[in-house]
Amino acid sequence: MNNLKTPAGLTIPEIETQTSLPRFRAGQIYKWIIRGQGDFDKMTDLPNSLRDDLKSRFVIFSSSVDQIFDDAGTKKIVITLNDGLKVEAVLLNDGKNRLTACLSTQAGCPAGCVFCKTGSLGFKRNLECAEIVEQFIFLLAQAAGEEDAQNKEKHIIGNIVVMGMGEPFLNLEQLRRAIAFFTDRPGMNLSLRRITVSTCGIVPSLFDFAEKGPYMRLALSLVTADENLRQRLMPIAAANPLQKIKEALTLYQRKGGGRITFEVPLLGGVNSREEDAECAADFARGLDTVVNIIPWNPVAGLEFEGAPLREPEKKETENFIRLLESRGLKVTTRLRKGRRVMGACGQLGSL
Repeated sequence: MNNLKTPAGLTIPEIETQTSLPRFRAGQIYKWIIRGQGDFDKMTDLPNSLRDDLKSRFVIFSSSVDQIFDDAGTKKIVITLNDGLKVEAVLLNDGKNRLTACLSTQAGCPAGCVFCKTGSLGFKRNLECAEIVEQFIFLLAQAAGEEDAQNKEKHIIGNIVVMGMGEPFLNLEQLRRAIAFFTDRPGMNLSLRRITVSTCGIVPSLFDFAEKGPYMRLALSLVTADENLRQRLMPIAAANPLQKIKEALTLYQRKGGGRITFEVPLLGGVNSREEDAECAADFARGLDTVVNIIPWNPVAGLEFEGAPLREPEKKETENFIRLLESRGLKVTTRLRKGRRVMGACGQLGSL
């Protein structure tokens, strides 16, 4: 482990403060970082003496890519953090060369959802802003090729989903810093409309998010709106009841937040009942929502109340969608990408 500071994830004024350099020098360093350049010696517009000074005080990236897996264009990278812990991030390709970065916010996860591999790992720690930002930069290199990425003036990854390892709303301040970096106009300049954060529904953080933003796209991992079943599937739900979650979501939309996605990982024979559809419709009433069905991606060894979890059958999925639509809900189905490299929803952490 090294103790050098990293400028990754800092805006130009922050780099200026950290390095005690003039603004124009901070801007030069910033532009190299967002292109993925990890070597001060290759920052060719900086004087040699300055490069040597920066190398003695900073390390550009605090983490490094350890492994890369590819499944028909969907890439999963395993990243080793400064303390040896590992996280995963995924580059998703929709088949039309529209690229999305799926980022993690924690090493492990405290939520304990029984259907999620990451939840079975337990919680290690929150990620720093730089560690979140570095995932995007590493994925950018995978998208463009190492040399091309460093020479591009603009990023080619159009969207970010914060749906990787961990519960983002238990690391809200570092997430906010990362979002500020991604939307910084002199840098990545991504629109908030291009960024989606997914949460199990952490009530205090949801209210804080509703009041203060940033108002990016919001997805709630609903799973089911049957409170009893939800708490059995998601232990963290016991401290975050659906009634309070809905109050926070209502405030979020009243303050200017847009349509909310309800994510439903569909577990064969568990949460595809008619009463699950009825509860979802009741919960959604008064909100602008869309339900995203995610047929469960298999993870060996995961069980619910003594029985192995299984994928829903095609007819089961189709029937549940009809049940939701018959109650007036808008429904979409998640594309299943990266399953062969354990990079799909609920599979991260299968190292």
